Amino acid sequence: MKMLFAPLLLATAVAAPAFAADHSGTYHSVESKSFWSNGEFPKGFSLTIDLKFSPNKLEYHAVNDTMKGKPPYKNDFVATLDDQVGPLNDNARYNQIRIKTLGPNTYQVLEQKDGDVIVGQYWEFSKDGKSLVRWGVGKAPDGKSKAFQEWFEKVK
Repeated sequence: MKMLFAPLLLATAVAAPAFAADHSGTYHSVESKSFWSNGEFPKGFSLTIDLKFSPNKLEYHAVNDTMKGKPPYKNDFVATLDDQVGPLNDNARYNQIRIKTLGPNTYQVLEQKDGDVIVGQYWEFSKDGKSLVRWGVGKAPDGKSKAFQEWFEKVK
């Protein structure tokens, strides 16, 4: 009887998705390694992201204080990591978030407005956990799209 279940157990183990590493921490942008395809990347770009990972969940808090003298732009959400659409509240451009774990250090992140993908991006953490690169394509409020790459270093 054990011989009959062994292949089933092996198939289940192989088919299971890779569990993500814990990349919890605070990351800050590196302007010199970041860009937008339209050439309009903001001078003095300053974005700090706090991430808290737990099994199948990400708590995200970001503060963009690039525009000195103006209130910082904040973005907060809690999402599952299983490609399920969840709410993204208090954000004028997006009202849904969808994150899919692709590997231990890589995620697909979709910011959506009523099911329409506004920003499609990939996040990849370095194997040593000291950096994060986000790249993809986003649609600006004026409806024009641009590719981007944002580089972050872990600060704590």
